[in-house]
Amino acid sequence: MSEYKFNYEEQEYLLSEKNCTALINDEEKPVKGISVNDIINMINNASDIDFDVEYYQEACPDCLAGVKEKEKFFPFLEYHFYIFTKDGKYVISDISKEYEGLSFNKLSRQNKVDDSYIVSIIACKSCQSYIIQIENCTV
Repeated sequence: MSEYKFNYEEQEYLLSEKNCTALINDEEKPVKGISVNDIINMINNASDIDFDVEYYQEACPDCLAGVKEKEKFFPFLEYHFYIFTKDGKYVISDISKEYEGLSFNKLSRQNKVDDSYIVSIIACKSCQSYIIQIENCTV
């Protein structure tokens, strides 16, 4: 089982299959055969992964941090990257070492990829549970 550790504001966070509460794959055009471990391995093999704080109007459904205090916005740590597919199957991500010097357009002209997706990793700043969301997008 893969896991990814990172620090944010002097606190260590751990992403593993155990604390991933959902892998939300695009409803209309899902990526076939991709798993939480695949995503964790992608960020483990990349450099310069940098989570930033984002605020949402809904609290973490797992810990409800900030609800008792009647907070209006709730902090989460987020990271985004792109993956590219061919016939609905994962081919390469823009954070992989093999992607250096390439672009979606170059890979598309070589008939290696035909679609792109943004992958969002959204972790609760309080309890560290997280979701992975994969959405089809146009590059």
